[in-house]
Amino acid sequence: MLAIQIKSPGNVEVIDLDMPQLRPGEVLIKIDYVGFCGSDLNTFRGKNLMAISPVIPGHEIGGTIEAIGDNVPEGVFTKGMNVTVNPYTACGKCSSCRKSRPNACEHNETLGVQRHGAMREYIAIPWEKVIPAPGISSRDCALIEPMSVGFHAVDRGAVTDIDTVMVIGCGMIGLGAILRAAMRGATVIATDLDDDKLELAKRLGATYTINSAKENIHEKLCDITAGYGPDVVVEAVGSPVTYVTAVEEVAFAGRVVCIGYSKSDVTFQTKLFVQKELDIRGSRNALPADFNAVIRYMQHGNCPVDLLISDIVTPDKAQEALQHWSDNPGKVFRILVKF
Repeated sequence: MLAIQIKSPGNVEVIDLDMPQLRPGEVLIKIDYVGFCGSDLNTFRGKNLMAISPVIPGHEIGGTIEAIGDNVPEGVFTKGMNVTVNPYTACGKCSSCRKSRPNACEHNETLGVQRHGAMREYIAIPWEKVIPAPGISSRDCALIEPMSVGFHAVDRGAVTDIDTVMVIGCGMIGLGAILRAAMRGATVIATDLDDDKLELAKRLGATYTINSAKENIHEKLCDITAGYGPDVVVEAVGSPVTYVTAVEEVAFAGRVVCIGYSKSDVTFQTKLFVQKELDIRGSRNALPADFNAVIRYMQHGNCPVDLLISDIVTPDKAQEALQHWSDNPGKVFRILVKF
């Protein structure tokens, strides 16, 4: 079967693999679509220190069930069912797992990063990680995982309808956070460098937008929030500038939720941590409840999925697609590979 491998920085190959052997407790999934995500882009660029090399990428999965192994509960899955996958592992023993937060498992291995992923024609997955998505096409199933990461960040920020929330970065994960915050009744401010992304943020529920390349963020926030600043800031970029902005602009007694990984050190005036009595919270991956919330949203048919998919390519075009994204990072939401 065909598979895509990032062999080394800037070098993607289509390789041939044996069909996976279906073991007891597993479900065989025919992969229809897999999304390239930011971690795959960083692997392609040689900047993902967590990724094995070479690696088969891919953890944003849309597929159909091909076969069901022994020792899988009856009545849960049927052949041909559209599914996505929870791509994270959990050891069950570390501090995070013991606190019912397996998404932050100390020993997590995400598909396509610390272990080979799903950019292949078929993959065998433990049944517990397979998530049925009735009423959602296998193409759109590939959008569930990245949106769930944004949903989880809003949950980490304990966002309610009395909050004003600023989301910095309107990529797929940031858009997921914007959507979830708006669904909870919050007033949402979207911040990005690209007007097209900000326009889409409005479609998904942002009340206000700030183009930080053209506008003064602090002045705009003062106008919007009567000088108080946003109650919650979600950092979904992962750069020193945006991390500092989050801490400087959040309201006193506010919450900062950090999703993005900065590739370099970040220097803070830590007095703001104390003076504002901030809650600074990391947000990693997603929980099953976040996946389920995204699925319920997408089942309603209101998600502008066609606007979220920048391109659909075949495996032989994977190198070209990643190079295009690397050259134009601000213009891509999601690139799907169709098998």
